[in-house]
Amino acid sequence: MTNDIQRHATLLKAAARAAKNITTILDPYELLQRTVDIICDEFGFYYAGVFLLDDLKQYAVLKAGRGEAGRDMINAGHKLAIGGNSMIGASIANRQGRIALDVGVEAVFFENPHLPKTRSEMALPLVVGDEAIGALTVQSTEEAAFHDEDIAALQTMADQLAIAIQNSNLHRQAERRSRLLKAANRVGKEVTSILDLEELLPHTVNIICEAYGLYYAGVFLVDDAGEYAVLRSGYGKAGKAMVADGHKLKIGTDSMIGACIAMSEARIALDVGEERVHFKNPHLPHTRSEMALPLIYGGRVLGAVTIQSSEERAFSEDDITTLLTMAEHLAVAINNAHLIEELKEAHNEILRNKVFEALTTASTEAIHWIGNKALPISLTIARLREEISEGKVDLDSLREDLDMIAESAAQITQVKEQLIGAVREQKPRAVLFADVLQTAAHQRDFSENALKVTIDPAAAYVIADSTQLTRALGNILQNAAESGAKSVKVSVHPTEERNTLEIDIEDDGAGMSEDIMRKAWSPFFTTRGVEHHGLGLPATMHVVSQAQGHVTLVSEAGKGTTVAMFLPRGQASHEAIESGSVKNILLIDDNDDWAKLFAELLKETKIKLTQSTDLKKIPAADLIFVDENIASVPVTDVLSALSKAGLASKTVILTSAINPERVTKFLRDGVKDVTLKPYSGSEISELLK
Repeated sequence: MTNDIQRHATLLKAAARAAKNITTILDPYELLQRTVDIICDEFGFYYAGVFLLDDLKQYAVLKAGRGEAGRDMINAGHKLAIGGNSMIGASIANRQGRIALDVGVEAVFFENPHLPKTRSEMALPLVVGDEAIGALTVQSTEEAAFHDEDIAALQTMADQLAIAIQNSNLHRQAERRSRLLKAANRVGKEVTSILDLEELLPHTVNIICEAYGLYYAGVFLVDDAGEYAVLRSGYGKAGKAMVADGHKLKIGTDSMIGACIAMSEARIALDVGEERVHFKNPHLPHTRSEMALPLIYGGRVLGAVTIQSSEERAFSEDDITTLLTMAEHLAVAINNAHLIEELKEAHNEILRNKVFEALTTASTEAIHWIGNKALPISLTIARLREEISEGKVDLDSLREDLDMIAESAAQITQVKEQLIGAVREQKPRAVLFADVLQTAAHQRDFSENALKVTIDPAAAYVIADSTQLTRALGNILQNAAESGAKSVKVSVHPTEERNTLEIDIEDDGAGMSEDIMRKAWSPFFTTRGVEHHGLGLPATMHVVSQAQGHVTLVSEAGKGTTVAMFLPRGQASHEAIESGSVKNILLIDDNDDWAKLFAELLKETKIKLTQSTDLKKIPAADLIFVDENIASVPVTDVLSALSKAGLASKTVILTSAINPERVTKFLRDGVKDVTLKPYSGSEISELLK
């Protein structure tokens, strides 16, 4: 009797210690695993395990078990039917503790291959209020290891465990709800500041998945006909694949999203395998539960958000309340983005109308101008034909008439070249901006001393047709000179917009009033008399637009003008050069930016490069390259010296801006070729062929 009393006292003390340790743990996983370890350590039992009811309350599922046997059973999804042929099932069904003194003969004991040494077992229900939430199994290797009075001693500990589990679940729910609220607030804070749908929607699905730790999220928007919900953005590779496939769902009850939009209410599928309206998606094979939230603004459903988890029953009704706040923020952001798009479209329509109006006006003015220049030509030709047929030709009058015809034809040609250039546009390529600017200044006789140039090394190359860009830059420099500018600052640097650089050309000339600045882009508008065609800025805009860029103008009367050109940024290219049979090259050029680039590109080859501007001693070479816009010596003197030395046939004129008249003159002088300057290894290879 004394031994039983001592044993009972020991159990009570151990139960008290176990209960004390258990009630301090709030993490659900740690609570259950520590519980089985504490029980086994305190009481010296062979095994302990904790079962909890599933959502349907049909099975007791093992959530924690002692040692390797416990881990193996959890991994195998070990569960026992409530009220079935097991100690656990019976104790939960009856909400009473049970003891099996000899498990070999106990009818309700579940024979378990993972626990072959068990000889006796006690099952204690975990009860909160009047509801059983699970059960605790305690097993021993000794027969008749438990007594009826042990149930009373250990049930107190089981009751404490049940309360601890409930507290842990409440704590987890509170934490989860807090996390969801924080994430919803983050979504609301971040997405409402984004006004571009192409940026807004991917950003939203990323925040949702990362903040909530979810498997997948996607945003659907209703199409114009109101028949389909079209996926506009989805998380990860699956989302991108579905967007690329044009994934859409019919609005109605055949899918979670379709039903959500049709009914204007959130929906939850706790087990998508059983949910009728869940869309079975091969891109998302691991989805086990889904929530669909409508995006409603001003009583109109704009679309819906799908949020999916790889766990069953991952969402609750409380989650809908929390996440609907996020959906409301997103709906506002989407509506704002739509409004911005509509405003942009309206602005673009106004702009298009103004452009068409300007083009019509410009075309009309151009036709009038050309007609005025062509009319004297046709009248003069008609009169000359009449005089010739009547034999009354006056040679002095004929010379005057021919001069007038030549002048009018030259003016018409000049207008054409101002508007579209002297040659056809070439395919845009990466060109060295410093070289193109130098050529523009040289061709327009703009003093290099008046130029102050600053080029960010990261903005050395621009994607453009070098001939057309030279013309555009020349127009701006010429306008600066004609406005009385004494200096022009040119700065080139990358912009925040990816792969775009900004070219600012600032002069200290006379500047323009607001009224004149508004008209400055109009063809044929000029403030400098009839000898000016007013085509410099319109032609520049055309060139920049053709290069996929844009140009702006800022000016103030008496304070100068700044032209800002935004063009695609180029990259240096250093492909291997194929030299062919060329072993020696003579480059006649100053030591400018392009000459340095050319020498740098040839370093990796076996070609010997000699650079010189000394025309008295011309070294032997297989090929001679001459920069058309060499500054230190006139190109005519260079060609004259090469011709006298019998080297014209080996000479190639290199330029960054092709001009048909100059090309014809150079070829007549006997040079081998005239071509555009190379700015990359592959272009040099083509040049050497």
